[in-house]
Amino acid sequence: MSVTNRLKGILKQILQPAPKRVTEFDYQTIPWIDKKEANIQQFSQQFAPGDSVPYDMAEKLEFWKQNGYVIFEQAIPTDWIDMLWGEVERVIDQHEKYDMQVRIDLPEYTQTPVLAVKDVPQSVLNGPYIKYMDFHNASVVGKKIMLHKHIVTFLEAVFNDRVVAMQSLLFKYGSQQPTHQDFAYVVSEIPSHLAAAWIALEDVQPDSGPLFYYPGSHTIRKFDFGNGIFFNNESTNDPNDFANYLDEACQSKGLQRETLLIKKGDLLIWHAALAHGGNPITNEHQTRKSYVCHYSSQNAYKHHRSEANKEPERYSYNNADVFKNPLLPQEEDIFQGGESL
Repeated sequence: MSVTNRLKGILKQILQPAPKRVTEFDYQTIPWIDKKEANIQQFSQQFAPGDSVPYDMAEKLEFWKQNGYVIFEQAIPTDWIDMLWGEVERVIDQHEKYDMQVRIDLPEYTQTPVLAVKDVPQSVLNGPYIKYMDFHNASVVGKKIMLHKHIVTFLEAVFNDRVVAMQSLLFKYGSQQPTHQDFAYVVSEIPSHLAAAWIALEDVQPDSGPLFYYPGSHTIRKFDFGNGIFFNNESTNDPNDFANYLDEACQSKGLQRETLLIKKGDLLIWHAALAHGGNPITNEHQTRKSYVCHYSSQNAYKHHRSEANKEPERYSYNNADVFKNPLLPQEEDIFQGGESL
């Protein structure tokens, strides 16, 4: 290559516009309900209260728009919950058999926080700071809870699109996670098309490190990690900076922090940008069994995150989808008790 051509190439690189730093969700692609002109009353006329919508949809959507979350009491049958947790206990007791992954937030696992269950001591698996990742792939009842009709019907209205479940996390103890917003870590093809469900697998006790959240915090200005609103290996700010910003921004806006003390079978569904976290555990023996699932829309999450270029294999319940895990096909639906439900 001649010197002239090399100089042209260098000059072209210099003159290319830098990638745009994303500092807010794209208003054109956010869910309809987040837009200023959203007419909830008109939209909700298509939902008549009944078996599939046993609540006032307009009332729930209005509450969601203002607060960034809704709570449904006694939404998930307790026998479904007991079956799911029984499967988790089986994995803990016979962990050497399973390849499913856990994330371990303990100092000694800093270098390898994500491991197969079979490679983690039972004492660690049975303790705090453990997240069981995508347990729903191994469990039929896990899928059915994840795509329960109450969750699907509400999120179908929020997205105005078919619902697709993205991932799940199971906890035995409180996460004690600092304040955060999920969109910074869980990203779909349209980042604003994200929501989560937090399902209580037992009654939540005040000393268990219960979830906390700031109603209305989904409307505050997004935090800049130094490279935009998503946290990754190019970020110059970290999750602690994120937490400090959110706490200060919520307090300056007069938003009151609330603690989630709900009963077994109750569920909280929250907006992608609701600021929330986990309180400290004040009784080390007190569990806080919970199941957290993240969702997107059909137009925003078309492929499994592990195989972005392949058409995923789908399971469908209640007119919503969840993808088969292409990395662990041998463990898909190994727990089939949920077939009878």
